[in-house]
Parts: sequence; structure tokens; C-alpha cells
Amino acid sequence: MPLDFTAIDFETANSSNASACAVGLVRVRGGEIVDQTGWLIRPPAGHDVFFELNTRIHGIRAEDVLDADTWSQQLGRLNDFAGGDVLVAHNAGFDMAVLKRASEATGDECPAYRYACSLQVARKVYSLESYRLPFVAAEAGFAEFAHHNATADALACAHVMIDAARRLGAGDIETLAASAGVRVSQITVAEAPTVSFATT
Repeated sequence: MPLDFTAIDFETANSSNASACAVGLVRVRGGEIVDQTGWLIRPPAGHDVFFELNTRIHGIRAEDVLDADTWSQQLGRLNDFAGGDVLVAHNAGFDMAVLKRASEATGDECPAYRYACSLQVARKVYSLESYRLPFVAAEAGFAEFAHHNATADALACAHVMIDAARRLGAGDIETLAASAGVRVSQITVAEAPTVSFATT
């Protein structure tokens, strides 16, 4: 199987995992980046207050998402882009919690995506002082990107996984995960990760 996956990154309005305000998506086919996209999201009601801390990190304000699609309106677009791919994110527990919690907040069915974490992979493949995304991406040859822009972060994550696969001689996500000693997990109804906002 080829190295195919979709890298994903969410930004949130506040400390609630349900407060998705932006998403970035990057498609990888055969170890090459072939498409990327991203958009703003109007967070679900009750999770739509923008904390100053979050805005200071990603620059998105409440007024920026007034005309954006709601979580329910954009979920089909997200699913259409990702298809049946394994999702990859840096600190994937956070991003998968956003998918799950935002869907719960709106009553939407959360897709049962399989996913892998580039942070876990990086800790096995690289020897670094910090495994925050900018440091890991630089090691993978992708430096100087707009950190905390959702699409830029997803692109950095994709580069990390492609580089890790090259270093390990892995031709697909399953082999990469096995070679790095990490799991390809799956979002399930029983799984309910609660991960507070974390800078990666």
C-alpha cells in the first residue's frame, strides 16, 4: 500500500474541545502532498466564546467567524476531503477530541476515523530538545511556516510523517506506525478523550 493519509489540524476558540474555529487539511498520496485546504468554522453554540489566550495564539476573533459555516454545515466538506483516509495530526488526541466533542455539541455523527499521531512518531524517530511542531517540522526539512494557522500546521504535520516514513523505509501508514512503535487508533463512541487546549 502507498503512503496515503490526510493531515488535519484544528484551532479552537477557547479551552473547550468543541470550540473548533478553523480546520486545515492536507492530502498525501504515495508520499507526496497533492492537495490542501482550510477554512474558518463558527463554533457550536455554548462553545463560541473566544478566549484572549486562544486569539493571541492563532489570531482568529469572534467577528472573523460570523459568516463562516457552522460545525454541522462544514462537516460534510471535511469528510469529503478526508474520505476514508487515516487522519494524522500533531498531538492527535487533541484534534480527535475536537472532532468528537464538536460533533457531540451539535448532535452530528462523528465519523469513526482511524488516526495516527505525528508527535508520537517524532518522539520515536527524532532526537530533539522539543517536540513542538515547529521544531519537529524543521527537523523534517519544513521550517518557517505560519504556526497556528490550521492549514500551515497540517502541512507541517504531513511533512513530518513523510520524512519519518522515508527515514524508517516505511511505504504506508501502518508500516510507519509499526516501525515507530506507535498505534493507529480509531475514534469510537466509547472513546471520550478530554484534552485541554495545548500549543503544539
